Amino acid sequence: MPRIPRPRSLAAQLFAMQVVLVAVVVAGCAVFAYVSAHHQAEQAAVHQARAAARAVALSPSVRQAISGEHPTTELQPYAEAVREDADVDFVTIMDPDGIRWTHPNPENIGERFLGHIEPALDGGTFSETYTGTLGPSVRVVTPIRDGERIVGLVSAGIKIEEITDGVQRQLAALLAVALGAVTLGGIGTYVINARLRRHTHGMNAAELSRMHDYHQAALHAVREGLLMLDGQRRIALLNDGARELLGVEGEVVGRNVADLGLPAPLTGALLAAEPRVDEVYLTADRVIVVNTSPVSGGERRGTVVTLRDHTELQALTGELDHERGFTEALRSQAHEAANRLHTVVSLIELGRADEAVEFATAELELAQALTDRVVTAVGEPVLAALLLGKAAQANERGVELELSPDSRLDDRLLPDTLPARDLVTVLGNLIDNAMDAATGTPGAAVTVTALVHGGELLLSVSDNGPGVPAGADVFARGWSGKGPGRGIGLALVQQTVRRHSGTVTVDASEDGGAQFTVRLPLEPPPKPTKLPKPPEPTTQKEIRA
Repeated sequence: MPRIPRPRSLAAQLFAMQVVLVAVVVAGCAVFAYVSAHHQAEQAAVHQARAAARAVALSPSVRQAISGEHPTTELQPYAEAVREDADVDFVTIMDPDGIRWTHPNPENIGERFLGHIEPALDGGTFSETYTGTLGPSVRVVTPIRDGERIVGLVSAGIKIEEITDGVQRQLAALLAVALGAVTLGGIGTYVINARLRRHTHGMNAAELSRMHDYHQAALHAVREGLLMLDGQRRIALLNDGARELLGVEGEVVGRNVADLGLPAPLTGALLAAEPRVDEVYLTADRVIVVNTSPVSGGERRGTVVTLRDHTELQALTGELDHERGFTEALRSQAHEAANRLHTVVSLIELGRADEAVEFATAELELAQALTDRVVTAVGEPVLAALLLGKAAQANERGVELELSPDSRLDDRLLPDTLPARDLVTVLGNLIDNAMDAATGTPGAAVTVTALVHGGELLLSVSDNGPGVPAGADVFARGWSGKGPGRGIGLALVQQTVRRHSGTVTVDASEDGGAQFTVRLPLEPPPKPTKLPKPPEPTTQKEIRA
């Protein structure tokens, strides 16, 4: 089978095109240089002839010879001397009627000057190209004045033949320069295209175009985020998934990662020289898993970054942790209930029925009082279940979980835009952190407030633990009162609150611990307005809220 010739590579096509382009450009420059040189030579000849003519016209000896009886006798030697000194082809002195007094060829003396003299008779100096007795020439004609009277005319000129000979003498050098430019351009083009051939792997334009189409289709098809940085930490490539996960808009290719406004920990991970494996970071509204891998080939060429959305998984993990807590609380309550039941049975067996009834009644009243208080104050079922479960956990850890008297949250009061999952994330993490801080403190207590006031949901959790260190960024990922790197609970709280256009603040409670206050708008206002501040609490329990 005859072999079908493969289309030339892109580098070969560019080489051929560039060689032709260089040749055309050099040829054009050579023609332009020749025309320009010829024009400049003519202009130089005009200036040279003008200088010679003006020098003769201003000479006092010329005016004196003109007033004599035989002007030619004195002017002819003078004109020839000026012609040789000024390196012009002729210097002709004539009377106002154009009759020559001097000429390089003495036979033409006394004849009429061939050319125009009218502008000079009007008192001006002018130049023209005219064919005279010596052939075509560039000449200048100027008047000779004796006071205000024109007593004669002077014409000096250079033959066109002399100008052309001078330009042609430069043509050889011009052609040598043009040939050198073509040679150097060809060598440079060959070197550049050889490098291009290596980078394109000998592929032609159609193959490169097809590869680019596959590349773009693959980038848009991948749901995970893909980010590529060059050696200067500038964005070289960003797919749709990365734009969505990082929350960037507009044209960002070519910008430095540090200029994207990402959180500092995430920016540091993207700029790090060492690889990162499955590290969790927070953006404004997402939890993402970051993997980075440097690209090197003898020198650092950049970094490939992959991003995975961990937001939903993190939320589900938080819910699972809370469910596990509920399970542990139920197990603990079952154990405690068994102990209390054994106590009641033992008292009955000992014949002390009255004390058994009193013990059982007191335990039932205590448990029912907490349940009634929570259910009465918080009608939202998810939050009520969360508070009851956390109360059981707190009781197991020796912490008293209290619901402030101001708490009031009726059922169906919260909008659909504020899902229960986010409320569990916010309140659950705040209560867990408060219990961690209060555990081990004498009279350990955590107070929770949940109410709706002024069109916003107010959630407050306070404790009597050691409090927050001064200057600590408690909402930074990895910060914990028990040491860095324990989790992202408070960071998730802040992220969730910001996603719903709310605020979260931390202050010192009256008992010396920490008080976290979250405000979430129930309906986004048409314009930013300052929501009314809830009344300041006056009792200790209210301050904890």
